[in-house]
Amino acid sequence: MEILGVPAKDEARMLQLTQELFGPQDPDQARTLLSAMDIEQIVMMLQATVADFEAYFRVISEDRRKHPRDDLATVIATAMVDGKPMSDLESMSYYIIVATAGHDTTSSSTAGALWALAENPDQFALVKQDPTLVPGLVDEAIRWTTPVKTFMRSATEDTELAGRKIAKGDWLMLCYASGNRDEAVFEDPFAFRVDRKPNRHLAFGYGGHLCLGQHLAKMEMRLLFEALLPRLKSLELAGEPRMSEANFVNGPKSLPIRFEIA
Repeated sequence: MEILGVPAKDEARMLQLTQELFGPQDPDQARTLLSAMDIEQIVMMLQATVADFEAYFRVISEDRRKHPRDDLATVIATAMVDGKPMSDLESMSYYIIVATAGHDTTSSSTAGALWALAENPDQFALVKQDPTLVPGLVDEAIRWTTPVKTFMRSATEDTELAGRKIAKGDWLMLCYASGNRDEAVFEDPFAFRVDRKPNRHLAFGYGGHLCLGQHLAKMEMRLLFEALLPRLKSLELAGEPRMSEANFVNGPKSLPIRFEIA
């Protein structure tokens, strides 16, 4: 949020809007409670959340055009593409993707790492004994949690994949959590291993759609665990964790833990 240019006083509002956008089906995060899985009501809630984001960032944009700062909001607000200002749709899309993807998914992977370490004391001991494994812990936590669960794409041409014919224009559902547990790619894919190498997970997407903030996310997690792990003597679950109820982006919603300080 600081890199983007959001004032600290507005960070809680950004997280609330992010969770409303990603979890409209979740009773604790939805904008309004659903009596049933009403698609039209979900769409209306999503549209209202996006409208709130856009109203907020238009004020930010106007301010940065008049008073540029050393932040990403200034870059977006003053960006030129082919000699013309970036369109409103494009600039708002950049604001929202940076505010949401960088806000909730990273915290989900961080909580997923703690959850996995609490359930796997051998891995907790391993990474404490060898701090050089922290980057491996980060990648494995991201693979393990896979906060972005699905995306839809359409085929650009006729093709065949694993014996299945796909026609141009067919909709394809990309299930990242499944891909990140592919037995053909990962040895023992259902085990959490901080020393997993190689770790060719797809949690950040691939190709032209590779996550804009993947390096920042990894750095944030690495710095946190490099500072946190030396201070922990033990770590265990202190209750039943709960996941947020969403089929697009989700992660741990409640993670009760018990720990001892080293």
